[in-house]
Amino acid sequence: MNAAPVGTFAPFQHRTFRLFWTASLISNIGVLVQTIGASWVMMTISGSAGLVALVQSMNALPVMLFALAAGALADNFDRRLIMLGAQAAMLAFTLLLAAAVYFDWVTPWLLLGLTFLIGTGSAVNSPSWQASIRDTVPRDTISAAVTLNNMGFNVTRSIGPAIGGTIVASLGISLAFLFNAFTYLPILWVLAKWRPDVAKPDLPREGFLSAMSAGLRYVAMSPNILIVLFRTILFSACAVSVLALLPVVARDLLGAGALTYGGLLGTFGLGAILGAFVSGRIRQRMVDETVVRICCLVFLAATVALGLSDQILLSYLVLIPAGACWVITLSLFNISVQLSTPRWVVGRAIALYQMTNFGGLAIGSWLWGALADAQGVSTALVAGGSSLLLCAIAGLRFRVPTVVSVDLDPLGQFEAPATELDIKARSGPIFVMIEYRIRQEDIPDFLRAMTIRRRIRLRDGAQRWALLRHVEEPERWTESYHVPTWLEYIRHNSRRTKADAEVMAQLRRLNQGEPPRVHRWIERQTVPPTEDITLKSATEFH
Repeated sequence: MNAAPVGTFAPFQHRTFRLFWTASLISNIGVLVQTIGASWVMMTISGSAGLVALVQSMNALPVMLFALAAGALADNFDRRLIMLGAQAAMLAFTLLLAAAVYFDWVTPWLLLGLTFLIGTGSAVNSPSWQASIRDTVPRDTISAAVTLNNMGFNVTRSIGPAIGGTIVASLGISLAFLFNAFTYLPILWVLAKWRPDVAKPDLPREGFLSAMSAGLRYVAMSPNILIVLFRTILFSACAVSVLALLPVVARDLLGAGALTYGGLLGTFGLGAILGAFVSGRIRQRMVDETVVRICCLVFLAATVALGLSDQILLSYLVLIPAGACWVITLSLFNISVQLSTPRWVVGRAIALYQMTNFGGLAIGSWLWGALADAQGVSTALVAGGSSLLLCAIAGLRFRVPTVVSVDLDPLGQFEAPATELDIKARSGPIFVMIEYRIRQEDIPDFLRAMTIRRRIRLRDGAQRWALLRHVEEPERWTESYHVPTWLEYIRHNSRRTKADAEVMAQLRRLNQGEPPRVHRWIERQTVPPTEDITLKSATEFH
């Protein structure tokens, strides 16, 4: 079982977090109002369940496409300015959408296109917003802050749809979009006033493409994060059948209109609020994998019941546990990624989490919408709910790791060595060798430690890592790796965290005699490349 969590409302003790949470709450209400409007206008102008579900896909697809690039921006540029730009762009596109509806210019593809552009703004904004949580609360309250953010979003699910349904039914769809445009103003004001106390980086900014590559590499070498991402996309793709098809449920299964659709979405949000309140207590009593499996099975039952129901009251009731399981599961995945990632790469790790989450939403929305068009909404919901059994079964092989609070702050022990050569930041490639002397009886422990060491090295940017053993002096071992430049060598060592220190200490204990000796070499080409090719060819033929 997990350790007792910090109180759910502890982050509210910090003024900056309170301001952001409140402004975000207002903005999310606007987003939900717009979702109601966009789904309903698509229903009005097309009548296709597939196109209605595609509205959800256009909200999710930009995150799948652009989140990693947005994460690289979040880790290398001023997050506040990125969020200001993204929020301003979303405001402009929302006003354009309101004008298109008001002047009757809107078509299904224009609606989907503008929805995609607004979603792109959200995709750029989100990694910076998520990564900035660490700048608004202490580390020990990050888990509670993530839960509160999810709860805030789902508070809007309970009141936003009701507001949206009322505006759409009584005032018109264009005013629903205009309402959303005004809800961007509070968060723009908070961002304009905020001056985060962020330490100035010691090293130059990473190149954009290399930053994206570093984010992919870090996650690829982090088995726990990979498991979370796999379970995230699986859960999202299966569970989104409910959210994607709710407008069609309201129209076809319940014979109702926009107000009922808003009520259904609001009830789902109410369940999510309840889930946020009990999430900490549940995770305190059960391991994370058990929580995820139970949530998958409960969501399965709720989705199947929704697909078979033609009673409004029953449909409302089954959406409450569905909403609770939705927020408990996705909050757990989000917290796992946040607490498994050091600050230097957190934006990119969160971006990859969002890519899998929204990628699942986009794929699932399209899949269940197409199935609803072909076989009916009831069949699509029963199939979507039943597919959650796969998500639960996947836990037998890919267990969600229980979050352990490890110290991922920089170790801060590395100092760039003095060099006799005139080494520049761009000089390289750099070849590094570390020599060890290991007794025969310590070799199994040494190899186990080196397995972890390899993952850490590759995760932090090393290339062509190898472990060598001397054939004439078997107690001598050499660890070797390359980095492209001297700057990348310094950056590689600066990424070492306090949690990595245990492996380093174990290797020092296993080493006999003097401390492990480090040799640093810069590669020099002595044979011109064209001549090198000629020599190799001659060797092959002789």
